Amino acid sequence: MSSRQFCRRTRREFVWEAGAGFGSVALTGLLAGDGVSTARAADPLAPATFRGPMTPKKPHFDAPAKAVIFLFMYGGPSHIETFDYKPKMYELDGQTIPVKTFGRGGHRNQGRAVGPKWKFQQYGQSGKWISDLFPNLATCADDMAFIHSMYAESPIHGSAMLMMNSGRILSGHPSLGSWVTYGLGTENQNLPGYVVMLDKTGGPISGPKNWSSGYMPAAYQGTVIRASGVPIHDLARPEGTTREMQRLLLDQLREKNETHFAPRHDNSELAARIASYELAFNMQQHAPEAVDFSQETASTLNLYGIDGSKTEDFGRKCLLARRLVERGVRFIQIYSGGAHNDDNWDAHSDMVSNHTKHAGNTDKPIAGLLKDLKERGLLDQTIVIWGGEFGRQPTAEYAQGTGRDHNSYGFTMWAAGGGIKGGVSVGATDELGSNAVENRFHVKNLHATVLTQMGFDPNGLSYLYNGLDQKLVGVEPVEPIEQII
Repeated sequence: MSSRQFCRRTRREFVWEAGAGFGSVALTGLLAGDGVSTARAADPLAPATFRGPMTPKKPHFDAPAKAVIFLFMYGGPSHIETFDYKPKMYELDGQTIPVKTFGRGGHRNQGRAVGPKWKFQQYGQSGKWISDLFPNLATCADDMAFIHSMYAESPIHGSAMLMMNSGRILSGHPSLGSWVTYGLGTENQNLPGYVVMLDKTGGPISGPKNWSSGYMPAAYQGTVIRASGVPIHDLARPEGTTREMQRLLLDQLREKNETHFAPRHDNSELAARIASYELAFNMQQHAPEAVDFSQETASTLNLYGIDGSKTEDFGRKCLLARRLVERGVRFIQIYSGGAHNDDNWDAHSDMVSNHTKHAGNTDKPIAGLLKDLKERGLLDQTIVIWGGEFGRQPTAEYAQGTGRDHNSYGFTMWAAGGGIKGGVSVGATDELGSNAVENRFHVKNLHATVLTQMGFDPNGLSYLYNGLDQKLVGVEPVEPIEQII
């Protein structure tokens, strides 16, 4: 095939492969949205330069964290069964108790108490009470900061997921990972700055809305990567196309685009499109290397549980997260739990079988991740977050069974690394685990904490859209969780 035939026949195909076929660098995604006149033009993933309407209230400052790994337990793990020890609940098991709850079953004023189905023990110098569900993670107790008083507005999966990811219950807003990459850019021009890994059974409800860049250019949205095999869909170049041919075509395309861009230097969408072609080209070479575990030792694979049938899948994701952090990726989100109830932490009928399965799949890999990051000196600069979109109620949802309904009134999350204090617990729910009653922290406080540890004033980092300075934490000032910093 001649070069002329190649350019005629495959130019359109290549544009699709280099653009729309690459998930977060999709051409169709890059063309969506209004863009903003003050956004960076030359390279959307270059670190933020604050000016004009985007100037924060205080200058960019040095901070310990350079990357975030968000371990998202989709479906809503029960805080009463995991990290929020409620000894009184054991004796109340099976009794009808007065308690106000609000879940998918609506508002209720009483219910049948379900006692914790696992015992708790104390671990570490901190003496932290942790459920027998997490024997491996319990050995890391002194590295983690537990927030027992989280709360949010919605007890419904879709809107609660959006709240945890973007700070809003409605779609269309940038996710936390988008804000981090918008502010800090990426340290590696050969890999996406924001990576998402889904459960092997599928993605969560609302899918890409959870890692969307919203009104920001598409360069800031998450790229879905797999931890084995071909890491990104449509990553391979078109059949019969050499790297040299592709490079020549890209150079010609870039020349035309930059000529078109010159008088339109404030067009962030066009800048993102130009950068996406280069990123896609570079990923063809570097993404497969990132998921190649052949150089990892047998002891490392064992540490993550990759040699075990239950833990292999999540273990591979956690190991890949460490490798991506080493390669300069800013934000990595890993989902435990797919779209169907049996495949996620949403235990409405049988708490024992559900949480046994999902904790068993994730306990060893997460502990391995924390220990490996710490051993390599990476934990000090990497924030690791664990949690779901909400917790569970202290009472049963049905007349029979041990399941619990959703609870957004009070639940637990933990964080480690990146300047977060280890071995501390802040906030509290009531003795039933129903409501956050002491040092209550909204999801936005968690977001503010992450931004602070990444070097931003959470009330100053903004993006001009529709004439307003949009912020992850919203209009009203939001403080980080100082007790864990």
